[in-house]
Amino acid sequence: MSATAFSSICFDRGCSWKVEKISKLRKRNEGKQFVTCSMKSGNNTSQNTVRIGVLGASGYTGAEVLRLLANHPQFRVTLMTADRKAGQPIASVFPHLITQDLPDLIAVKDANFSDVEAVFCCLPHGTTQEIIKGLPQHLKIVDLSADFRLRDISEYAEWYGQPHSAPDLQKEAVYGLTEIAREEIKTARLVANPGCYPTSIQLPLVPLIKANLIEPRNVIIDAKSGVSGAGRSAKENLLYTEVAEGINSYGITRHRHVPEIEQGLSDAARSKVTVSFTPHLIPMIRGMQSTIYVEMASGVRIEDLYEQLKQSYENEEFVVLLENGAIPRTHSIRGTNYCLINVFPDRITGRAIIVSVIDNLVKGASGQAVQNLNVMMGFPENSGLNYQPLFP
Repeated sequence: MSATAFSSICFDRGCSWKVEKISKLRKRNEGKQFVTCSMKSGNNTSQNTVRIGVLGASGYTGAEVLRLLANHPQFRVTLMTADRKAGQPIASVFPHLITQDLPDLIAVKDANFSDVEAVFCCLPHGTTQEIIKGLPQHLKIVDLSADFRLRDISEYAEWYGQPHSAPDLQKEAVYGLTEIAREEIKTARLVANPGCYPTSIQLPLVPLIKANLIEPRNVIIDAKSGVSGAGRSAKENLLYTEVAEGINSYGITRHRHVPEIEQGLSDAARSKVTVSFTPHLIPMIRGMQSTIYVEMASGVRIEDLYEQLKQSYENEEFVVLLENGAIPRTHSIRGTNYCLINVFPDRITGRAIIVSVIDNLVKGASGQAVQNLNVMMGFPENSGLNYQPLFP
């Protein structure tokens, strides 16, 4: 990250990154090939170009992938599917993408994958397993649905209401929380991109649980998401008059991200972890905040939590630990792949409060998907992701 970009993200009381962190990030990228970024015509080719397919391009996560890839130096979109919009240009579905030179949308059954090297699968939960099962073996795949996130296929059936139709592929899938599973992602063919809530929750909690600094029991999570997290389908409860000027909880005790959160935290603790998780819908378009209440292990101080998070993420570009006392705000990450976190002492002795914010459509979905495919392809992780927050 450049010093200019660094100062841009730290406009509100500053983050705890120092010049030495920027130097370490630069050092980590030494020897990697960077290509000058430019808008790409559909006919441009180069020896470094990777031809990309986007399945389910008419949804919000598909559109966000297209927006991010418009500035990617190596990835070029050559195939886009959207069964209900087949035959239409992308501008008729998403007018904000009218300037992009992209192929017309086609039905997935008509897609020819012989000229594609990697795909982003942005299809709804429950439909992806059959589609991916039929894709050619040469493809690198990042799946943004929940269909391959849960290792236990019986748990998938319990929470998603249908049997898993690709159990063999499930064994192959790598859970793609990039900062935690980078080495496994490098050699993966199929990556299950994490959900938005699990991303915002696991990034701060996994390092603290692994270091035995917090008790895995009695974790309470109060999370809030913008309306785009519910997708683009027309639903009565998502009408403007139903959402505006109010807030509501949903999925109490039964939100489908619960087993995904508990799977990741249980891996970190090496024992079964059960959390109390309540999500809320907020009348904003994008953004997510998770406020997490934890019990510190015996003898642990709030400074120990802060230091562990600092050590865990000091070399990470997209996870930012703010200065002591600075409160993460969703305005500060809008449209970006950043996760801002901080930790605070609770008024109750021995407890701490962790606040984590992300853009649910970027770090919580499409941005992390691009980051994962960059890792899979051996490109710099920040390729196509050097967007600064849209503010105000």
